[in-house]
Amino acid sequence: MPIFALLLAYLIGSIPTALLVSRRLGGVDIRTIGDGNMGAHNIKAQFGWGAGILVAAVDFTKGALAVGIGQLFSLDLGWQLMALAFAVLGHGFPIFARLRGGQGLATTLGGLLVLANFEMLVGLVIYGVLYLITRNSDLGAGIGTGTAVILMVLRGQPLLMVVGAVTIILMIPAKFMLDRPRREQIQSDSL
Repeated sequence: MPIFALLLAYLIGSIPTALLVSRRLGGVDIRTIGDGNMGAHNIKAQFGWGAGILVAAVDFTKGALAVGIGQLFSLDLGWQLMALAFAVLGHGFPIFARLRGGQGLATTLGGLLVLANFEMLVGLVIYGVLYLITRNSDLGAGIGTGTAVILMVLRGQPLLMVVGAVTIILMIPAKFMLDRPRREQIQSDSL
């Protein structure tokens, strides 16, 4: 049953929300315009707030669903974290989009909110406020998720939860580094 849950989480994560929206709204592949990322931030930059919020909400839900599947199958915390990791991997390397996906921030946040409600809620508020003030998503996400992890430690979350959360959060910059050459090429081609 755990393997089925991981496979299902990967398939849910693989739904290329931003790609579907960019094709529907502009007839383009979001990975070829803007910053080249297949995510809500690039969608918002290209098609406006409404489209960006839609993509963020669906991607956020993908992470929450992955953890929910683990809970539905009565899997322990380790397997629930693995399900979230598989959803994030699906988002980053989607089978439905030739394995070229986004970084997985919204998917990560959605899953971690289910696993650590209070801590992630505080982190999300900090992320939102910092984003509105600075317009820098990376800064807001870094400080917001960092604060959430610190709160997990301070509030006595299991070590597995803390280590799992940190590992999944670190998948985001790792995917950014993998995508960097392709994204720099897209940006230089557009100049």
